[in-house]
Formats: sequence, C-alpha cells, structure tokens
Amino acid sequence: MKKSILNGLALLPFTAVPALAQEGGSIDQAVNEAFAIATGPFVSFIFAPIPGTSFPWIVMWLVIAASVFTLYFGFIQIRGFRHSIQLVKGDYSDPEDAGEVSHFQALATALSGTVGLGNIAGVAVAVGIGGPGATFWMILAGLLGMASKFTECTLGVKYRNEYADGTVSGGPMYYLSKGFRERGLPGGKVLAVLFSIFCILGALGGGNMFQANQAHAQISGIVGEFPGWITGLIFAVIVFAVIVGGIKSIANVTEKVVPFMGILYVGTALIILFMNYDKIGWAFGQIFEGAFTGLGVAGGIVGALIQGFKRAAFSNEAGVGSAAIAHSAVKTKEPVTEGLVSLLEPLIDTVIICTMTALVITISGMLIMDPATGNFVLDGSSIKTVGDVSGVALTSAAFAQGFSWFPYVLAIAVILFAFSTMISWSYYGLKAWTYLFGEGKSKEVVFKVIFCVFIVIGAAASLGPVIDFSDAAIFAMAVVNITGLYFLMPIVRKELGSYMERLKSGEIRRFKH
Repeated sequence: MKKSILNGLALLPFTAVPALAQEGGSIDQAVNEAFAIATGPFVSFIFAPIPGTSFPWIVMWLVIAASVFTLYFGFIQIRGFRHSIQLVKGDYSDPEDAGEVSHFQALATALSGTVGLGNIAGVAVAVGIGGPGATFWMILAGLLGMASKFTECTLGVKYRNEYADGTVSGGPMYYLSKGFRERGLPGGKVLAVLFSIFCILGALGGGNMFQANQAHAQISGIVGEFPGWITGLIFAVIVFAVIVGGIKSIANVTEKVVPFMGILYVGTALIILFMNYDKIGWAFGQIFEGAFTGLGVAGGIVGALIQGFKRAAFSNEAGVGSAAIAHSAVKTKEPVTEGLVSLLEPLIDTVIICTMTALVITISGMLIMDPATGNFVLDGSSIKTVGDVSGVALTSAAFAQGFSWFPYVLAIAVILFAFSTMISWSYYGLKAWTYLFGEGKSKEVVFKVIFCVFIVIGAAASLGPVIDFSDAAIFAMAVVNITGLYFLMPIVRKELGSYMERLKSGEIRRFKH
C-alpha cells in the first residue's frame, strides 16, 4: 500500500508538466482557484492578526517563545557566543564522532536555507512600511531568536537516529516523538507526523517553487523574456546533481556557496556604507529614533515594531524547526555543541545581512522625507519612495545609488540564494518524507525526483495560492515545533548544565587538526 502511494506521488508531477505546457494559463487559473478555495481558511488562520491589531499572531508566537528561551537559558546568546566560534572553527571536533558533516558545514547548510529573498526583498518591504525604526526591532527579534535555534538544534542532535552506514536522520519529528515518550507525555507521535506533513508542503512550495519563480524573474529581467520551464529545467538538473549525493554533497556545496554569496552581498553593502561614511551616524539615528517615535510612519512605533518583528521571524525561521534537521547531521557526541553553533545563524542572517540591507536603503535617500517636519512622506500605508519602487526593486535601486551595475550583482545573488535555499529545503523535505514513509534509497529518490519536477513547475507557472499555502505550512511547523519545545526545554537545560561543567573541568578537550 505504502509503495503504491509513493509510486502514485512520483508519477503525479509528470502528468502535471505536459498539461501546464499544453494549456498554460487555463491550468494556472484552475489551480489558483482550486487552491484558493481549499486552502484559503488555513492560510488566513496562520497569518491572522491578533484581534484589534495588525500584528500576526504567528509572529507573536515566535517572539514570545524566543523571549522565554532567552530567559530560561540565562541569555545563552551572550554566554555561549565565544565558545560557539571555537566550535565552528573545529577546536573541539573529534574526528571519531558519529555524524556526516562538520559544525561549519551544518551551519552553512542551515544558513543556505534561510539567507535568501527575505534578506533582500523582505527587508525592503519592512523598511518601506515601518521605516528605518523597523530595523531596531528586527535586530532585537534576531538576537532573541538565537535562543530558539539553540533549543531546537540541541534537541535535534540528542534525539537523532544514527544508522550503521554512518548516515543520520534528525529534526523535530524525532525529538517530538522520542522526547515526549522519554518524559512520559502523550501526543508526541501526532505532533511529529503533523510537523512532517507541513515540512514537506513547505519544502515543495516556499523552499522550492517560489525560489525557482523568483530566480526566473531575475534572469528574464536581464536577458529578456523566455519560457520559465527552461530556467526550471536547468535548475532541476543542477539541484538533482547536488542532492542525489545526500547531505554530504549538499554540505560540500553550501560551505562554498554560502560564504561566497554572503561576502558578495555584505561586501558590496560595506563598500557603499564606506562611500557614505558621513551618513552612517545619521542612519543609526534614524533607526533608533524611528524605533521609539515612528518618524511619522503608518502605525507609529507599533507599525515599526510589527514590521521589524515580522521580517526577523520570516527571515531566520527561528522556532520553525527546519534548521534542526540540518544541524542534526553534524559530527558530534555532545548535542549542546550544535545548539551553540546554531546561535550564529540568526546573528548572521538577521542581525548582519538584514541590517546591511536596511542601512543601505536608509542611506541611499530612496525613502522620501519631508524636510519641514523631518518625517517620512506617506503613500497610503507605506513610505513614498523615489520612482515608487518597493520590495526587491527598492533594494536594487538603493544599491544602484552607489554602483550602477549593482542590479546585475543582485541578480546573481538572488539566483545563488534561490539555488542554496532549494538544496537545503530538499534535505528538510526528504527527512520529513523518510520519517513518514521509512528510510531507503528508492524512497529517497522518489522524493528527490518529485522535488526537482516541482522546480520546473514553479519556474513555469504563477501559482499564487499554492505559494501562500506553502508559506503558511512553514509557519504551521512553528506552531507544532514550539509546542514541543516548551515541554522539552528542561532536557536542554540539563544537557547544557552537564556540558558546561565538563567544559570548565577540562573533561571536554580541544583537538589539534
């Protein structure tokens, strides 16, 4: 029965692609309408605002959890930061430990799944609506999110499955089922299955089709319009060549791509900031003043706070549980070590990369201010911009103030971000898939083929409601995951206490490499 389901799922996308090619818009329209009707209530529920506000409850859910974990673990972001750097450098890495990748490779793989369009387009949307003040709240939420990553990634390693061939499987589905059973709590298996379903849907949509669609938009914007399926096919072949080799192959690529794209993007931003060094102090003044006065933006202080918190939550995915899947593959026998390494993820993703984007937009002068009042000029609920641009176009225009050729660099960055996000999310979806259907090479290949076919569909079609649904599925993962983390955080505190004592006593030693 299980085998027939797998075979049916594998064939299903192949029947969809010819239909899309033959009927084009009519199929798109039919899929749009069907998905909108079937999934609309679920999407509306996940992103619904708290009554009487415009603040999505799912963002509050993530921020409250991050605050709780920060206090519960005694500001582990500060206490564990220095040691996390030592771990990434490999100072405490025992080559004999079980696992498949190094601390640095696990961090790079997880970062490749979060660093993406959210850092480019999402920040521009946040600053365009909430003003520079949104950056302050974005940084605060990013710093708090470090504690959520620590909690979930520690549990990911502790409860992972280690197999005879040296491979491992870990993530929320394993710590929810095993951890709840260990503590004598009911419902762990149900939560694990729910998480896996949402993870697969999120992987195929937000982690795949949306990325392919945006990459095609960037490429066609430079070379001119051409069929999306061509972009999709090229991406599918390259992605399959990488993911067919498993997490080791994915990590070998991400450890090279992530630093390159990070240095490319942040380096360009730093050059622009240095060129406008006289405005940096003013820009930070705008950020702090806007955070506590609003500087005339829609919603004032609350508007800036909502946009900042929302962007951080959507960007670094702290509490979603996805990163715990990548971090579970690390070579270690100490779960806390990978929890400490994962602290760096929201720091790099949100505090550094997102802040760079926000600073360049602020300094560029793209946001129109009223010189008489010092407040921003509003166009409806958002700030009026030069050329009336928003999203990725605002980021591109802001960077182009320093370098006219930057739109080409941005296009390369978007393509690299899309590619790296796809290969990471393919691994997340795969581990959720094998949790539901069982381990095995043939089952893995079925999912990888399905994943690559969806790349072609995503690049060729405009499936708005499908993407909305997959985004909602990703944040539904956070509802399930954080519920479990609240019950399992005492286990993490016990692990942390034991590790820190042994580190202090010298029992945990450094290794020479």
